[in-house]
Amino acid sequence: MNRIFFRFFMLVMLSITAATFVIYFAMSRLFGDPLDDIARRQAAAQIFLLEQYVDKAPTDEWLERLNKVREVSGVKLDLIPLTQARSRLDAAQLGALDSGAVVLDADTKAFYRRVDLTGHKYIGSEADVIHAQDLPIDVGLALEMEAVRYVIVALALLIPIAMWSRSHWNGLQALSKVADDFGAGDLSARAHMRPSASIYPLAERIDHMAARIEGLLDAQRNLVHSVSHELRTPIARLEFALELLRGAAGDPALEGRIAAMEGDLQELNALVGELLSMTRLDSPQALQLETFDLAAALAGCRDALDPAGPVPSFGPLVGLGEATADRRLLARAIGNVMRNAQKYAQGRVELGARRLADGSIEIVVDDDGPGIPAEEREKIFEPFYRLDRSRDRATGGFGLGLSIAQKAVTLHGGTIAVAESPLGGARFVITLPAAQA
Repeated sequence: MNRIFFRFFMLVMLSITAATFVIYFAMSRLFGDPLDDIARRQAAAQIFLLEQYVDKAPTDEWLERLNKVREVSGVKLDLIPLTQARSRLDAAQLGALDSGAVVLDADTKAFYRRVDLTGHKYIGSEADVIHAQDLPIDVGLALEMEAVRYVIVALALLIPIAMWSRSHWNGLQALSKVADDFGAGDLSARAHMRPSASIYPLAERIDHMAARIEGLLDAQRNLVHSVSHELRTPIARLEFALELLRGAAGDPALEGRIAAMEGDLQELNALVGELLSMTRLDSPQALQLETFDLAAALAGCRDALDPAGPVPSFGPLVGLGEATADRRLLARAIGNVMRNAQKYAQGRVELGARRLADGSIEIVVDDDGPGIPAEEREKIFEPFYRLDRSRDRATGGFGLGLSIAQKAVTLHGGTIAVAESPLGGARFVITLPAAQA
């Protein structure tokens, strides 16, 4: 947002600057150079003496009056040959000089004017030019005055624009905070702007959208939570009935069916537990932070694995130090990833961890299984997604373990990614930011 307002400010300033130059050139083209007009006004007294006092003298008194003016004036007045004057002027000024007009040269603080065009003043007067020097011309002051005028105009434009932009800035900052809080899991975040605010219509729509999303997510969470709890009751009844049936049964075939039914119930019970875990991970309030030794936590994750599968070998875990996180959730995430690797590995699983230069922690789990195709690596974190359903039926699982792992890592501000392992299978990389590590 800073970039937006900076660009807007620069656009306004460039527009004012461009307008200044356009006005200057337009006035110059239509009405002549404004600087020349300013210089002519500053030299108006000397031009007035020449035109109204010296030129009004009778023919035989013209030079006498000119000398009187030279004595009392601080301006230096000389008579120079017409050819010399022509050599100092450009084409446009020559035309004005030949017509008998006063030609100003603001740069040298001087003006030129022919004595007369017909030689009536004195003999050879048509070949002489009056050259006035040291005129009281100060174009710099005039430029400063013009600059002050433009600055006042610029301020008159910028101050209302700044006040208008400030209200937009505050409103957008409030909306940005709402978006950040909402994205962080605070579904109750709202803008709550006054109807008089400039972006109130946008804030109102965002609030309505947030309320709708909060309602949908709450409904979904409540539905999953309620269904999961409701399923627990018939599951418990079925378990009790199967225990009674097992006590009354004597047929080996019936006992086999009862054992299979008990396995299905255990699977259903585990599924309900996973669904409840998923609903608890939808809120940042699920985190219960504590400080613990990360190497010991990783060792605990390994010890909790199925001893019948490949036992993960540890890479170097030196220098990991302590981590501040929810130990239970983090162990759940790492354990799910390691169980997934153990499930599909041919016989080798490796666990490694290291502290990076920026203070973050990288945890890597490798296996020598079949690996995960590149086009499927993002989908495996979706709930209930399975690469090979027939294999999952043989190995167990509901397709929720990696989804739970991703939610737990994301709650800690970290990331989990899949790549190809040097062992030939899949490599899972969990990165925890320095704030958690």
